[in-house]
Amino acid sequence: MTSFDIRLFHDDASIVAIGEGLLAATLPRAAWTHEAHLAACCWLLRHRANIDIERELPAIISAYNVASGGVNDDTQGYHETITQVYIAGVGAYLAEVATDLPLYEAVNRLLLSPRGTRDLPLRFYSKELLFSAQARRTFVAPDLVGLDQM
Repeated sequence: MTSFDIRLFHDDASIVAIGEGLLAATLPRAAWTHEAHLAACCWLLRHRANIDIERELPAIISAYNVASGGVNDDTQGYHETITQVYIAGVGAYLAEVATDLPLYEAVNRLLLSPRGTRDLPLRFYSKELLFSAQARRTFVAPDLVGLDQM
């Protein structure tokens, strides 16, 4: 895995802006980083209970990708299995942290935790399965370790 510097957040407002920009499909493409993905997921799970994240996030991300000039096909854009793995990881993480912890602190702790790493899905999936067109289009069960080990 390539090493990346983790970009931490300094306030809740920057996370809210990412989440709202994602929902409105106005977030600048360069701002849609790994950290932004997880921050948006945290915000949605904590503050947008009206959104059924497992069911609705696929369409939200897919629409955002198209609006920002991307495509969703068998090799790029939205990836169902990776998205669902991170939703499970973020949900498990949030269940363990205090609900009164400021959002940016919760997100930063997530990013610094094993559940916030870029290679989290590869703990559960072989590269061959995870990067298959089938796993991109539909959720596939892990072939290495069950997600209950999250």
